[in-house]
Amino acid sequence: MTDTTVPEISPTELKARIDAEDVPVLIDVREVHEADISDLPELGQVCIPIPEFSSRVDELDRDAEIVLYCRSGSRSEWAVGLLIHEGFEKVFNLKGGMLGWRNEVDPDSPAY
Repeated sequence: MTDTTVPEISPTELKARIDAEDVPVLIDVREVHEADISDLPELGQVCIPIPEFSSRVDELDRDAEIVLYCRSGSRSEWAVGLLIHEGFEKVFNLKGGMLGWRNEVDPDSPAY
């Protein structure tokens, strides 16, 4: 992959979309146990941990708008880059990940 800057969506922008019932496909690339600590509201997100990600790309809809997230945004940034490399066009990294969500949207969400 190249060192391309990946498209991002801020937690505030994602929250506005959720509130408007315009929810993109959400992919959590963290380990399963991390979602038990802190997660976005239940919106049908799918957990595809980074170790499994490259082998599960075919599960994703290439035509859907997809937002990927992790704890801080670095793992999901890598995953967005991979999807762009694989030809996906409407993929975004949640800027700052769950920590960004906590800082901008839900201060009661646990930090870890």
